[in-house]
Amino acid sequence: MSIDRALVDAALAALTDPNTGHPYTIAKGVRNITIEGDTVGVEIVLGYPAKSQFEAVRKQVEAALAAVPGVKASRVAVRSEITAHTVQRGVKLLPNVKNIVAVASGKGGVGKSTTAVNLALALAAEGASVGVLDADIYGPSLPMMLGIEGRPESPDGQSMNPLEGHGVQANSIGFLVEQDNPMVWRGPMATSALEQLLRQTNWRELDYLVVDMPPGTGDIQLTLSQRVPVTGAVIVTTPQDIALLDAKKGLKMFEKVGIPILGIVENMAVHICSNCGHAEHIFGAGGGERMAKEYGVEVLGSLPLDIAIREQADSGNPTVVAAPEGPVAEIYRAIARRVAIQIAERARDMTSKFPTIVVQNT
Repeated sequence: MSIDRALVDAALAALTDPNTGHPYTIAKGVRNITIEGDTVGVEIVLGYPAKSQFEAVRKQVEAALAAVPGVKASRVAVRSEITAHTVQRGVKLLPNVKNIVAVASGKGGVGKSTTAVNLALALAAEGASVGVLDADIYGPSLPMMLGIEGRPESPDGQSMNPLEGHGVQANSIGFLVEQDNPMVWRGPMATSALEQLLRQTNWRELDYLVVDMPPGTGDIQLTLSQRVPVTGAVIVTTPQDIALLDAKKGLKMFEKVGIPILGIVENMAVHICSNCGHAEHIFGAGGGERMAKEYGVEVLGSLPLDIAIREQADSGNPTVVAAPEGPVAEIYRAIARRVAIQIAERARDMTSKFPTIVVQNT
């Protein structure tokens, strides 16, 4: 019995990506369909890193194909293909960096840097090539959190190679100054230093560059938002009203410069006592949900107030690498997946598709 190609196409068209809720065919994710005797081959291409999801997707597609009359076997390959997406108008993409994700908060002390580092590590764990830039000139924490020591090397005296920790490329002003040396700089000097860190680092073919923004909405943050080609921003807050008040200002700043908000991460949402198991909302409850509803954005995830998260970050082994099978690491991976999906569903950057036209007098 020969296999009807139309039935194969219909079976694949009916499949929905469980992570996006959309059919694979919408994003041209079904490719290279072959029929050889009673065997069907197909490739499923996801627009976001999802190594941990490949097996489930493969089984889903195999089950759908097995229901097609005449199909006795199938060869299903699943992979991710990450492309560059549009940034704010008038700002060009960085060489070798497809997408930049700004992680920001309106105020300090809400766990922004911890979130940024674990987000970067979670994206890398799902198969992406990832870098992280510590944009907090006055309080760099990346070297400690990634357990990296040393200074970046310069191959040409003008640029520098990123350092690496846990498979993630990294750069920070903290690599260039002594740990206890305060950066007593005015805004323009700090902004200039940060732009040099960003543009003069030899990033190696990054799918995502996570930028840990300094807290607040001052001159440095505004300049960065206008000059750095940001694909989207993640806002970190706690449920506390005071934190939410400042987080809203950060969100509005990105909106004003045309940077999409990918979603909100709510830190310290609940504390569970390690002795008795009692759950208590120390900083209030539901703040992230209320803010998300007010501004029409998504809550990417909520994280507990857990001493292990702090201890792991301080030791240079953040949660995603210290306890990869634990429940908190799973929350970070889910947040990373939602961030990547939000980016994948935005318009692609097409500037790299067009050749550079040079007009010469002949």
